[in-house]
Amino acid sequence: MTRRAPDPASTSEIIEMALSDHVSFDQIRAQHGLGPDEVKTLMRKSLKPGSYRAWRKRVRDFGTRREIYK
Repeated sequence: MTRRAPDPASTSEIIEMALSDHVSFDQIRAQHGLGPDEVKTLMRKSLKPGSYRAWRKRVRDFGTRREIYK
């Protein structure tokens, strides 16, 4: 089953949530129905390459320090 892309307003909200250090992937899934891999794909398509890499590094680095982070 193929998911359709979220509308622009939802996309903007998902990006804002994903960029926040206080919102987990579980919270994004509960509100928008997107899992971590789908959020990463959306972020890769929406952000500049350097911004995406910086976001992934931040999520990965904090993830190793805090179990509940994203």
